[in-house]
Amino acid sequence: MDRLRQRADFLAVANGARVTSAAFVVQSRRREDDGPIRIGFTVTRKNGTATERNRIRRRLRELVKRLDVITMRPHSDYVLVGRRAALNRDFTIMLDDLRLALRRLDRQPRKPHDATA
Repeated sequence: MDRLRQRADFLAVANGARVTSAAFVVQSRRREDDGPIRIGFTVTRKNGTATERNRIRRRLRELVKRLDVITMRPHSDYVLVGRRAALNRDFTIMLDDLRLALRRLDRQPRKPHDATA
């Protein structure tokens, strides 16, 4: 798995499918290339101080590390947008939420503008 780092990639994923959870939002976009799965993490300033935002980001990264890669679609980009609830939510519940969110993303139909991207 690779990381998303450029703003253009984050914006492209933002136009794709999304699933919300109490602690985060998962956005996804299928790519037409043969590249690896890429994941990005973002937490907005409204979620607290820099220390709190970094803690949320670290928890989200750890979720993805403990996740089975098989649950993610190959040749896709994902962005996890952290929410303030991620600070206090039980980690195992967050992991279950992420697995459920990825299953729900697989069931969503492909958007028409996604097919040309």
